[in-house]
Amino acid sequence: MNLKYFIKFVATVAATIILQTSCNIRQSFVKPTVKTDSLFRDVNNPDTAGMANISWTQMFKDKKLQALIREGINNNYDLKIAVSRIRQAEANLRQSKAAFLPSLSVEPQFTKQKVTPFEVGLPSNIFELSGSASWEIDLWGKLSSAKKAALASLLQSDAYRRAVQTQIVANIATDYFNLLAYDKELTITLQTAESYKNDVETNKALKQANRVNEASVAQSEANRYAAEVTIPDLRNNIRQMENAISVLVGSQPGPIQRDSIDLQQVDTLLQTGLPAQLLSNRPDVREAEFNVRYYFEEINVARAYFYPSLTITAQGGWQSATIGSLFNSASLFGNIAGGLTQPIFNQGLNKQRLQVAKAQYEEYVLTFQQTVLGAGQEVSNALYSYQSAQSKMVTRNQQLEALKRSVDYTRLLLKGGYATYIDVLTSEEGYLSAQLSSVNDRLQQLTAIVSLYQSLGGGWK
Repeated sequence: MNLKYFIKFVATVAATIILQTSCNIRQSFVKPTVKTDSLFRDVNNPDTAGMANISWTQMFKDKKLQALIREGINNNYDLKIAVSRIRQAEANLRQSKAAFLPSLSVEPQFTKQKVTPFEVGLPSNIFELSGSASWEIDLWGKLSSAKKAALASLLQSDAYRRAVQTQIVANIATDYFNLLAYDKELTITLQTAESYKNDVETNKALKQANRVNEASVAQSEANRYAAEVTIPDLRNNIRQMENAISVLVGSQPGPIQRDSIDLQQVDTLLQTGLPAQLLSNRPDVREAEFNVRYYFEEINVARAYFYPSLTITAQGGWQSATIGSLFNSASLFGNIAGGLTQPIFNQGLNKQRLQVAKAQYEEYVLTFQQTVLGAGQEVSNALYSYQSAQSKMVTRNQQLEALKRSVDYTRLLLKGGYATYIDVLTSEEGYLSAQLSSVNDRLQQLTAIVSLYQSLGGGWK
């Protein structure tokens, strides 16, 4: 057989074997299966339209809250750290792409040697300018898989940044509503303390008219002080909440511009969307999926280490006894070589690398499935919390109306001598407790909306 055709035949067979083997080594990524049916409890007919697709500027109507969220997105340090992680991942991706290119190096060299009498005619000075290149051929897809892993890492970093943003938006909104609730509680307590002052004066006047005794006066004074003693704690809570919001928006602790809790609008339809939409809307779910993809590609990389690597190297340059004649054609030299390295014994490193990659992949598949399940729980909890608050607010308003009438009637009866101050005290304490509870009901409603919005994946768009 002609040697030329024999070489072509061998090369063709070798290329075919390499191609088929390479296809067996590299596997295509398939997203892990996860159950999303009935992920939302007691949501029978979900619509494809969901809150997660609404931007936070549409979700929160309060302009001052919007300004705080915008400041937080621009200045929050956790978000800046997340952006730095993206830059690191981008650099790693660029490096993985550069691995497909040959490595190049240039080496200027000067050698001065002593010539012995037996080496007459040899140059004593040698000038050399040489370069070398090395190029690894990606036969088994090791470099391609490493690049895909780096891309998955970049996408994971971006998903992490989005997850951090959704958390920041939710935290600022929740703390803002808590701050408004403390404001409302302080207003109610101040008004109640002022009302109790009037009770003290009323009881003193009734004692002078021999309508009540000194015990009633003392009890009314104690009731007033009991209300006033809670005021410093409320102001402390307000101050701490202002400081917490300041840190979230990346500024030094200070006062926070805000409106009233009574002015907050709740006109957004609480649509959950389909449970399967969590897979694309929730950044932490996407982050978990990209982690799975990253370790899947690491398995492909680990498999490739079991097969030989083909490296092409080349070297060339100029060498001369004088620098003036260095670049003459007679001084030029060069060579090129190809080497195939088959790992035989590597102290079990290749096997260990593959086992670790498979174990990590299995771990993150479970983490992904657990993240989806936890997301469904968060949606269900937030939705029921909102419904619970709505139900309580209706009954609470009726309770407040009844207790207000009770306070007014017992005060009139006290002045007429038909009731004791204990009766007034009981009705007043009940009324104050119901007022503070109504603030908590409203806060629960608002924070449940924030939790539902976040759990559906809203806040990063």
